[in-house]
Amino acid sequence: MSFFARLVNDTAAGQRELASTPQIEDGLAGRISLETYIAYLTEAYHHVKHTVPLMQAARAGLDEAHARFRDALDEYIAEETGHEAWILNDIRHCGGDAEAVRDGEPRPATRRMVAFAYDYIRQTNPMGFFGMVFVLEGTSVRLATQGAEAVAKALNLGPDGFSYLASHGSLDQEHLGSSSG
Repeated sequence: MSFFARLVNDTAAGQRELASTPQIEDGLAGRISLETYIAYLTEAYHHVKHTVPLMQAARAGLDEAHARFRDALDEYIAEETGHEAWILNDIRHCGGDAEAVRDGEPRPATRRMVAFAYDYIRQTNPMGFFGMVFVLEGTSVRLATQGAEAVAKALNLGPDGFSYLASHGSLDQEHLGSSSG
C-alpha cells in the first residue's frame, strides 16, 4: 500500500469523527446564526494568517532527503498567499468588523493549534506540516462548498460573504489530487 493510500485509510475514522461534530453538522444544514458564522471566520482568519509562515518554516526545515518537496511548497506558498484577506472581506460582507478581527487575538484553542504546528515543524519534523494540510484540506474538499451554500441560503447572504469557504472546496480538491500522484 502506498504512503498516500495508507494515510487516507488511517485517517478516515478521524475525518468522519470531525465531520460529525455538532458545529459542522449545523453548518452543513444551515443551522447557524450570522454571529456564529462570523465567529467561525474570525478563528479561520487567525489560523489561516499562519498558513504561509508555517509553510515557510516547514520548507526551511527540510533536510536534503526531503528537498524534493521544496518546489511543491514554493507553489503552495504562492497559491495560499493572501487567503487571510479573503476571510476579512467575507467578514465585512457579513456585517462584521474585519479590522477588529485583524487586530484581535484568537481564542485559546486556535492559539494552541497554531503553536503546536510551529512547534512540531521546528522541534519534531517539518514534514509533519503535510499531515495538517491533509486533514484540513481533506475536510474542506468534502464540506466547504456544501457548508457555504447551506449557510448562505439560511442566512440569506450573497456569495460575497463566502469567497474563502466556497473557494476552498474546489482549490483543495486540486491539492489532494496532486498529493496522490
